[in-house]
Amino acid sequence: MTLSRREFIGKTLAFAGYASLDPLGALAAETEVFRGESIFNSIRDRAVADKWCELPIGELMGKIGLALEGTPYKASTLELSATEEICSVNLTALDCFTFFESTLDFARMLKKGGRTPADLLKEITFTRYRSGTIGDYSTRLHYMTDWLEDNQSKHVVRLLSELPGSEKLTSKVDYMSHHPNGSIQMKANPSLIEKIKLREAKINERTVKYVPLDKIADAEPFLKTGDIVAICTNIAGLDVQHTGLVLRDKDNVPHFMDASSRKVNMKVTVEAGPISEAIKRSDTAIGAIFARPLEPNNSAR
Repeated sequence: MTLSRREFIGKTLAFAGYASLDPLGALAAETEVFRGESIFNSIRDRAVADKWCELPIGELMGKIGLALEGTPYKASTLELSATEEICSVNLTALDCFTFFESTLDFARMLKKGGRTPADLLKEITFTRYRSGTIGDYSTRLHYMTDWLEDNQSKHVVRLLSELPGSEKLTSKVDYMSHHPNGSIQMKANPSLIEKIKLREAKINERTVKYVPLDKIADAEPFLKTGDIVAICTNIAGLDVQHTGLVLRDKDNVPHFMDASSRKVNMKVTVEAGPISEAIKRSDTAIGAIFARPLEPNNSAR
């Protein structure tokens, strides 16, 4: 990473949907709940014509991810209101969280026969919010480990907790409650801070397994296209600093695909080299959590 620590933490918060910590950085005026309908239509039509839905969901996610390759990176696209939680989709610009989320939910939508932007919004709502129900800002699954646990309980993903080298993640989360001005909603409504603190306490009661950085190469043979990657961090108060997907190429090399905020990229990118090497490029990464997407309507197995 070539970002300053301030820039890095700002972008880390942005992947969870927070506003920039820079008080001079005004949020762009966003009003649409769904942006990028022409992109949606193009991917949907190609998926139907080429029968992508017949593929396993992970392979389908790989096709969708590649269709989104080159999409510009943009942070804070979820922050549409300081007073109301609005579920939105923006396919014209993605951050690392909305990239994997949109890819996963597009695949789930197609598998279930959905063909409209409203169908995609329905899937996004189900995975983005605790128990699949939108309420206020605190119902959004801001921390990645919370997202993974909640979506495992909803049978959306299965955590790959038994990969070679897996061990307990000892990181504790409290970054949001300690930096409420990083969120336009918590800044406007301080009562949300206590709700976030309660959620952080519940997250910290859990045991989550991750694969340390020096063991990821040993886990690579067990990874499949479409597996979700959550890169764990040593930044105090955070569990995960970046997210993406596994994408195996024609030579069966498992690459890391992400919406990259690195200045040389600033777009959805298939990173060079195997995933174990890609993750090592961050000075603050300590390893990764992996999760496998499940076929819709199937129980976790």
